[in-house]
Amino acid sequence: MIAPIRQSIIVAIVIAMSWVIVPARALGQGAPTPRTADGKVDFSGIWTPDRKFIYDINDALKPGDTLPIQDWALKVTLERLSKDDPEARCLPTGVPRQAPYPWRILQTPTHIFFLFEGNIHSYRQIFMNAKHPDPDDLDPTWYGHSVGRFEGDTLVIETIGFNDKFWFDFAGHPHTEKLRTIERYTRPNFNTLTYEVTIDDPGAYTRPFTLYGGHEYDAGTELMEYICNENNQDVEHIVGKDPRNKYSKPEK
Repeated sequence: MIAPIRQSIIVAIVIAMSWVIVPARALGQGAPTPRTADGKVDFSGIWTPDRKFIYDINDALKPGDTLPIQDWALKVTLERLSKDDPEARCLPTGVPRQAPYPWRILQTPTHIFFLFEGNIHSYRQIFMNAKHPDPDDLDPTWYGHSVGRFEGDTLVIETIGFNDKFWFDFAGHPHTEKLRTIERYTRPNFNTLTYEVTIDDPGAYTRPFTLYGGHEYDAGTELMEYICNENNQDVEHIVGKDPRNKYSKPEK
């Protein structure tokens, strides 16, 4: 009787372990949106990147929309080479650009933090239900100054105070210190994060425009330590311009 008992125990252990490992994936699209104790949507978790915000922001426009880029900014975009990309040199991506690595949202009643695995292990902090300081008092930074609020189940983040150093994408789209972004996040179910961001930069674009994307819950993943500038050998091997953008494709 020892063997059958042992077999039953092993089966029970395997089943129990499967319930520990699988639940996050099993929740999937059908699981309800998680909420905090005060009833707000809980955006916490590790999320996959959206490649539309990596290679070329043209890909994140609605079908039929065009990027309202000013002539000087388009000229800069076409002339920029990948070896000069600040992101390739281990500097922060800025907003709304993303690195091709997972990232975590950490939510508290007073702050929301975005923790990034990529590059320098950087982070964004969003001050909830707060106001921006006087713009003249802000030192321009890579991620700017962000304030957030809930509009129903939507997390709205407004950011000002950017520097003009980061590129919007591999394609090299520029911006100026006049940049203001308004991001809207929703979590329609456990596994899905939808995202849209309105870019308002009268210094480089003729009118505000909106980009659209989304992320999936990255179950079973944890952020790893990744220090980009440790043994970074990419830059010396980068030649020319990244081809994964609108301007490298023949016109139809």
